[in-house]
Amino acid sequence: MRIRAKYHFKVKTNLKSLDEVLDKFNQLDRASIPTKDWFQCQLALVEGFTNAVRHAHKNLSSNISIDIELTFFEGSMEIRIWDYGPPFDLDAYIKNLSKRKNNMSGGGRGIPILQKIADRLSYFRTSDNRNCLLIVKHFSPPEPNLTDE
Repeated sequence: MRIRAKYHFKVKTNLKSLDEVLDKFNQLDRASIPTKDWFQCQLALVEGFTNAVRHAHKNLSSNISIDIELTFFEGSMEIRIWDYGPPFDLDAYIKNLSKRKNNMSGGGRGIPILQKIADRLSYFRTSDNRNCLLIVKHFSPPEPNLTDE
């Protein structure tokens, strides 16, 4: 798969940095991406970033950065978010979600939202002792042109 564009940036660990994350995302060229998919990718980025701030970096200094990489392919986007929090077992968390009676009460909505948006969702430990959340979204096929000929 050929990469069309790749963007990488770092932001500080605080929710105020969400404005910067959204500003960077909204500056990207979205011409070939269906609007619904664009907004779903934006929501996935917000959920992934806020989870890193609220959970992975909860007890860390706000000077520690969160790395974000957005990679565009023909027909899909990959979002990678690296944090320095403790290891986290995403698969076990997802399995336990189904056992909860009401998994949407209070907090805890981020991962279910990511599951609905993403075509692939994984969270793994890297060799440099960081975690990487990978969100892959395949774009919808283009709408047929309904002009009269």
